[in-house]
Amino acid sequence: MSTTVDAPVLESTSSPNIYYRVVQFLAYEARLLDEGREEDWYELLDDELLYTAPIRQATEPRSDEIDRSAFRIRDSKVHVRTRIDRQDTGNAYSEVPPSRTLRLVGSIEVTATERPDIVGAHSALLVYRQRGIDPHFDLIPCRRNDLLRVTDTGLRILAREVILTETSIATPNLGIFL
Repeated sequence: MSTTVDAPVLESTSSPNIYYRVVQFLAYEARLLDEGREEDWYELLDDELLYTAPIRQATEPRSDEIDRSAFRIRDSKVHVRTRIDRQDTGNAYSEVPPSRTLRLVGSIEVTATERPDIVGAHSALLVYRQRGIDPHFDLIPCRRNDLLRVTDTGLRILAREVILTETSIATPNLGIFL
């Protein structure tokens, strides 16, 4: 999924409150993940989900720094299911003890797409992450480019591209969902 600076901001769609719905959806999603409710979060994913975090190259010019042919994460919904199931085994050592997180979602822009049942949602995310009694904490800043499917039962994440701000990640792992 590539981002376009000149994507039209939605003025109106078939649902006049689409911007509000997207903002509420992203806030709800953040709360589910912060509360460790991955099963409920999983229900927000479209069956055709593609969740990616492409590599960012510090040595490249700004226009070429995102390498969308190499990924830190490239998951389908099946891969996400495997990650969630693995957390419940006690053998997902990157999450033992589990992360305590707080997600701040902001700078939300909702854009039109070529399909009336799909909207773009671009947001900034800052994740505070702390594990167990460790006094150390991580701040993980990123931009997210989402495609959200509008369904009769609510919005679903069809695609998520996470652009990490850092080229060398300071956090020891990405065992959490961004």
